[in-house]
Amino acid sequence: MRKVILLCAVFLFLSFKAFNCKDKQAAIGGFTAVQIDTLFKDKISIRAISIDKNKVWYGGDNSRFGYFDLTKNEKFEDHIYRDTLKLEFRSIAQTSKNIFLLSVANPALLYKVDKKTLKVKLVYKEVHAKVFYDSMQFWNDKEGIAIGDPTEDTFSVIITRDGGETWTKVLSDKLPTNATGEAAFAASNTNIIIKGNDTWLVSGGKKARVFYSADKGVKWKTIDTPIIQGKTMTGIFTADFYDSKHGFIAGGDYELPEQKSDNKAVTNDGGKTWEIVSQNLGFGYASCVQYVPGSNAKELVCVGASGLQYSKDAGATWTLLSTDTKLFTIRFINKNTAIAAGYNKLVRINFR
Repeated sequence: MRKVILLCAVFLFLSFKAFNCKDKQAAIGGFTAVQIDTLFKDKISIRAISIDKNKVWYGGDNSRFGYFDLTKNEKFEDHIYRDTLKLEFRSIAQTSKNIFLLSVANPALLYKVDKKTLKVKLVYKEVHAKVFYDSMQFWNDKEGIAIGDPTEDTFSVIITRDGGETWTKVLSDKLPTNATGEAAFAASNTNIIIKGNDTWLVSGGKKARVFYSADKGVKWKTIDTPIIQGKTMTGIFTADFYDSKHGFIAGGDYELPEQKSDNKAVTNDGGKTWEIVSQNLGFGYASCVQYVPGSNAKELVCVGASGLQYSKDAGATWTLLSTDTKLFTIRFINKNTAIAAGYNKLVRINFR
């Protein structure tokens, strides 16, 4: 009997110890380091990237676009010449057959690029002194949307329903009215987030709001957020949603990049309400935030003025993984690997 009791005690002790170790590992968890491999360096500013299987497509300044083949370790690059204009592409999106590139300023030019032949076609042009497009995404192979700063009293919103062959600007009376000085920021092509038919647009400047559509851009409503606002360069610069309920917005004051207050907020109800997190902690000005795939909306990464930051608790706390402040945009290939781009480079980041 004593032997049985002793064996039971040993078993319970070992089980408790193993359980404790598991708990500690789960509590510690997450990424603790990164390895950053440079894919290429060049004199180029890249704020728009899109992952297409083994290729990373990008749009940059000086009319340049291209892709990096991760399998062949090769870069293809070309220019889209339009008179003497030096175009800057800060918006990129894709369907199964085409890549779309949208330039920021007047005139706004939207190009379709065939992925196989690389043939380039102009599919939309807008001329206006105030025109400035910030972001573009597709719901599916037929329907896509792009957002720009107001030329009247609402956001400039253009939509395609035929695979990008034609684009139509939504009439102002079909959109919510922007506050004076409310616009968007072309920081990383993350002003538009799409999950199924749900669409969120984010704003900054005099107001920092979320614009929501449940029907792929037909009807819209607005939600106020607690993100810092009121000046031209304050507000929401970037957003991401893990699913239809869990989302994160970030930004701050571009002119005070180290200020860490009122610049991060989370939602658990699809954007109906937003709560400030990590007040005076973590990062300052944020250029791009992304959820880590397969993390159950718990893990996030951010690039911006404070370097590469990582959170394992839905944004409550943050860990600095790299001091590189020259990365503007980031996208995940899988849970442990992401591609980032910015000032003069494209890199691959392996999270450990």
